Amino acid sequence: MAHSGTTFKLNTGAQIPAIGFGTWQDKDAQEPAVTIALKTGYRHIDTARIYGTEAAVGNAIKKSGVPRSELFITTKLWNNSHHPDDVEKALDASLKDLGTDYLDLYLMHWPSPFARSDEMFPKDANGKTKPGDSDYVDTYKAMEKCLKTGKTKAIGVSNFSKAELERLIQETNVVPAVHQIECHPYLQQNSFTDFHKQKGIHVTQYSPFGNQNEIYDSGKGMGKLMDDPVLVEIGKKHGKTGAQVALAWGIAKGHSVIPKSKTEERINANFEGDFELPHEDVAKIEAIDKKLRFNDPSGSFGWNFYKDLDGKKN
Repeated sequence: MAHSGTTFKLNTGAQIPAIGFGTWQDKDAQEPAVTIALKTGYRHIDTARIYGTEAAVGNAIKKSGVPRSELFITTKLWNNSHHPDDVEKALDASLKDLGTDYLDLYLMHWPSPFARSDEMFPKDANGKTKPGDSDYVDTYKAMEKCLKTGKTKAIGVSNFSKAELERLIQETNVVPAVHQIECHPYLQQNSFTDFHKQKGIHVTQYSPFGNQNEIYDSGKGMGKLMDDPVLVEIGKKHGKTGAQVALAWGIAKGHSVIPKSKTEERINANFEGDFELPHEDVAKIEAIDKKLRFNDPSGSFGWNFYKDLDGKKN
């Protein structure tokens, strides 16, 4: 199967494939899922330390026979390793599990530090997640050093607010190559994504199908984004599904998208979401923005996320 598809140029000069494969959740299913994805033609694989899936991703890549040079691999620094002295060690552990000597992209998963710990969620005496005192600017400066070692080709962030991102750009030397954020037709964040374009920061959309994930409380009791009548109707015109239209919408905005699935049929179908959506269809989709955010762990992480962005609950 051909695996040429749309790519976008990062501010480093590297190309990132528009459709990536997300590997969050259900770590036992990941090795077979990534194996299918690579066979289908995906070349952009997204994982993170906290997902516990790096080793499975590494095994699937190794067995696939796909040359490392053809792949774009992203993983993410977890909150318990924000202390500048812990960043490179965390990267080394990820590289070891992934079975590679470099990443294409290393992201700070959240701006919020946890206490230094081997535990992913260090707890205080009351059983609450214990915050750390590392400043994300210092964490990022430690990530900048990892660029010099060649262990990662690009660095970036995830889940930052506009103010956090502006401060980061001002106080560090390397403009993030990528910002990975929740973004989909129900949370379009147009002014925020325009800000990224001005700064030369590529946007990767996670949860490109919005609330179909059962862990998001706020999505309960409402229809699935991919069944939205506007998306379904546009899909019919192009011989595509509502889900494929949601992906094509992100790509039309210049973003990469990282859908995840465990079933071969859906993994294949998502890959077919890389098609050109005409301007008039993109305009129609603008009208369904609900400013609806599904992922906000502010309460459990002890950090007020997304303060200045659409879809903030309170």
